[in-house]
This record gives sequence, structure tokens and C-alpha cells, in this order.
Amino acid sequence: MTVPATAPPPPSNLRRIVAASLVGTTVEWYDFFLYGSAAALVFNKLFFPDSDPLVGTLLSFLTYAVGFAARPVGALVFGHYGDRLGRKKLLVLSLLMMGGATFAIGLLPTHATIGSAAPVLLTVLRLVQGFALGGEWGGAVLLVSEHGDAKRRGFWASWPQTGAPAGQLLATGVLSALTALMSESAFGAWGWRIPFLLSGVLVIIGLWIRLSVDESPVFKAALAQAQQRKATDAQAEKMPLVAVLRHHWRDVLIAMGARMAENISYYVITAFILVYATTSAELSKQTALNAVLVASAVHFAVIPLWGALSDRVGRRPVYLVGAIGVALWMFPFFALIDSRSFGSLLLAVTVGLIFHGAMYAPQAAFFAEMFATRMRYSGASIGAQFSSVAAGAPAPLIATALLADFGSSTPISLYVIAAALLTVLAIACAKETRSRDLADIEPDGGREAADRATLPAGARSV
Repeated sequence: MTVPATAPPPPSNLRRIVAASLVGTTVEWYDFFLYGSAAALVFNKLFFPDSDPLVGTLLSFLTYAVGFAARPVGALVFGHYGDRLGRKKLLVLSLLMMGGATFAIGLLPTHATIGSAAPVLLTVLRLVQGFALGGEWGGAVLLVSEHGDAKRRGFWASWPQTGAPAGQLLATGVLSALTALMSESAFGAWGWRIPFLLSGVLVIIGLWIRLSVDESPVFKAALAQAQQRKATDAQAEKMPLVAVLRHHWRDVLIAMGARMAENISYYVITAFILVYATTSAELSKQTALNAVLVASAVHFAVIPLWGALSDRVGRRPVYLVGAIGVALWMFPFFALIDSRSFGSLLLAVTVGLIFHGAMYAPQAAFFAEMFATRMRYSGASIGAQFSSVAAGAPAPLIATALLADFGSSTPISLYVIAAALLTVLAIACAKETRSRDLADIEPDGGREAADRATLPAGARSV
């Protein structure tokens, strides 16, 4: 028996779905990056005032890393229920949790007011942020991947990925404006709270758009088939996590390896740079923020271009360009910053983020195409978020510690290069996925059905 392949939604519907995913991811990344920027700029003084300035920064980044530790837990929980109940419901919940935690940080008393309870409460709210973001990414990219035009999946699925630079752009822009308009004492006393409180407005906008879209047709079809099988053979469906580890363990490892260079390089380029530029290079906070602001705008623009290129030449070649490019750029990156000019700093960050975009853009479609539908949320989320504990979480912390110990950027460059080598190895072990039909991927560990499936096919066997 043959069934027609799922037709792509009308362009207007697809644009609304992309907007729902993009707005939600932008809000959540705004919240997440806002914390990272504040950790580098003010949290060391507000929540760890008894420490040496560099030690205070390390402690501040440690609470930043705690958010990453919660992301795998969020991936497990949201992935399980997202594969059972659907993508949309879990995306609404993740947005509410992230926005609520960020708004609460804006109301949090500092160490001067409540003592040691302040960093404890800050850490708890950071855990909530990480938990929510751990579930957000997988659902957002799958909602677009499973709705989108299969021939242009890399392009459409890259748009939720632009939520990261958009959130970075928004968070850095707000902080940059406030530090420019306010005195340092006023910003440290109360001005830092404004961008956190603004999150409440952004969440309302994100919810309004996100509630207007429907569940993905690929998931609906897979859910109906699972219910039919259950009614026929009375066998309970395996938990998504168990199924992923049984049938897709190799894909999970590949996804984790692919994330190493992407994750580490990003947080070195956008978060640690605020420390390095203001200490070793002796540039102002405003100069560093402005460079990240402009580079994030370029990053936003190039991600869909890299995604579109992955539809033409494949996910693996584009990803490899990014990993190798980041590795080759690290020594010039710090050399340019050390020249202590805004133009050199801007060039360093911009080129670094362009190479990062080559990894980040195809990642959404690449990971979605690895896993069968009823375990796709779990598989993509686990692969992406478990690696963040070893990659993005300690990256600013490790980079700051290396700078403190060696007083040089060379060990930091070697650290990023080592991560890039792991990513190149992972991509070398992966199969090309751009020709796979998401509805045809079989949970069998092999890839025979998936690799036979081609995007232009008008029908498939069931």
C-alpha cells in the first residue's frame, strides 16, 4: 500500500510556524545570554563581592555553568513528553518557565541585602533557566523541520537557529544601551535589572505567536500509527529515551561530538570575550559589547544562507567548513583583539561567528534527520544538550581559568582547536542526511529505509 508523502504547508502557514519557533527561541536565548553578559559585567560584584575581581568572575561564570548542567535534565523530561504529547505543548511550557525565571532574577535582592542567600537564589533561578532551555531547542527546530518543505528543510530549520544571535543581539543591545546612557554606579545599583524585567513583555509576545500554530503533521501521523499498533498487538510503546539509546545511540554520540566545537567556540567568542577584551586587551566594556552587537547581526544574517547551502551541497560539508574554520581562526582571533582597536576586535568576532554559523545553521535539520519521529524530540535534545555540559557550560570558566593561570591566549586557542578536532571526527563518522524523508526514518539503528528515501518521491510504502 502506498500513501502520498506529506505535502508541505502553504507558504503563509510555514512562515507563521517559523515565526512561532523563532520568536520563542529568541526570547529564551535573550534570557540565557542576558545572564551570561551580566555574569561577565556585574554579577561578580553584586553576588560575590568578597572575592578578588577575577575570582569573582570565575564564581559568576560558575553559576552561569550551572544552567548548562540543568539542560540535559530538561532535554530528558521535555523530550519524553514532547515525543508522547507533541511539540507545541512543551514549547509553551518551556517559554513560560524561562521567562518567569528571568523576570524573577530582575527582582532578586543582592548580596548586600540578604547576604549568602542571594547567590543561592540566583543559582536556583539559573537552574530553572537551563532546564527550560534544555527542552526548548529540540521542540523549536522540530516544529519547523517536521512542517517544512523537505527540499528546503536546511533553510527553513535554520531560522529557529537565528534565535541564538537574535537573542544575543537583543540582550547585548539592551545592555549596551543601558551602559551608554547610565553611569556605572546607577547601572550597578539598579539599571542591570531592567533587561531582566523586560523579559516579561517578550514572553507575552512569544506566547501569543506560539499558541497560534498547530502540531506537526509528521508527529500526528506517527502518533496515530503508534496508537494503531498498540491497539492491534497490545504491546506498550517503549519510552522514547529507552528507544533512542537502543536504536540511535550512534546518532546521539555523533550529535554530541558535532556540538563540541560549535558550543565551545560560541561561548568563547561571545561570553569570554567580555572578560578578555576588558582585562588583557584593556578595552572598555562598551567597546566589547558594541563589537559583539554588530557581529551578532552578521551572524543572524549568515545562518539562513549556510542553511540554504546545506540543502544544495549537504549538511556535512557545510558543518566541516565551520569546524575547520573556527580552528584556523583562533590564533588570529586573539591576535586581533590584542591590537586593542575596535575595528580589529569587530573583525575577530564577526569572522568567528560566521564560521560558527556554518556549524549552527545545518545543525537543526541534520539532527532532526538522524532520528525516527516518535523518538526525535528525545534524540535531538539529548544529543544537543548532554554535550553542552562538557562544552558550552565550562567554556567561559575554563577560558578564564587558563587566562588566570598562564596570562596568555595560547592555551585558550588550543582548547578551541581540540574541540574542533573532536567535531571533525564526529562529522567524518556521520552519514549525509539531507535526502532523508523524516516520515521514512526507521528506528532500527541501520539506515536502510532512511537512506533509500529521497525528498522528491511522491509516495512511500507503509
